[in-house]
Amino acid sequence: MSRLFPMYVKLEDRNVLVVGGGRLAEAKIEGLLDTGARVRVVAPRATERVHAWLEAGAITLEQRTFAAADLNDVFLVVVATSSSSLNEFVFLESQARGILCNAVDVPHQCDFFYPAVVRRGDLQIAISTGGQSPSLAQLLRQQLERQFGSSYGEWVAELGRTRREVLRSDLGPEQKRFLLQSLASQNAFEQMVSDRRARNPRGEAA
Repeated sequence: MSRLFPMYVKLEDRNVLVVGGGRLAEAKIEGLLDTGARVRVVAPRATERVHAWLEAGAITLEQRTFAAADLNDVFLVVVATSSSSLNEFVFLESQARGILCNAVDVPHQCDFFYPAVVRRGDLQIAISTGGQSPSLAQLLRQQLERQFGSSYGEWVAELGRTRREVLRSDLGPEQKRFLLQSLASQNAFEQMVSDRRARNPRGEAA
C-alpha cells in the first residue's frame, strides 16, 4: 500500500454519512460530533446512545437499510456494520462517486483511517499504523497522554494569543521568528508550568 498523507480535515458544515447504528458505529459517530459536521446515520436499528444523540439534535437518523442514493451530496462516509457484503457495497459505491470512505476494521476498504488521538486543547497528536495495528496505536496514545499532560492545552492557547500579538508588532521578520521559536521551547513550557504551580500549588502541573 502507498504511504498515507497525514492531514487534518475541516468537516464543519459538511455532510458526513455513517452507515450503521450499533456499538461499532458509536465510537465513529462520537469522533465526528465535535467537528461541526452534519452527521446523518442510516441503519435499521440503533443503540440507545445513538438515539440520545438524535434527541439532542446532534445527528439525524434514518432507520432503514442503506440505499445508493444515500451517498448523494456526501463528503465522507463511514461504514460500521457487521455485514461484510454491505460494507463492500458502500465502499464500491463511494469509490465510483469519488467519496472518501472508511469501512471500519477493513483496511483495504478504507480511503482514510481513524487515528488514535491525544487531545490537549487545540493540541492534537494523531497516531496511525495505517490500519495494521489499532492496538499499537492505542498503546502509543496512552504513552503520549502521560507525556503530554493537561498543561499543554493551556500552553498552546497562550502561544496562540502571543503569536497573534507578535505578528501584529513592528518587529522585523527575523526577530519575530526568533521570538516565536523561543516561546515554543521546552524552557518556556517549563517556566509556564512553574508559574502555574506558584499561582495554584495544589493544582495539576502537567
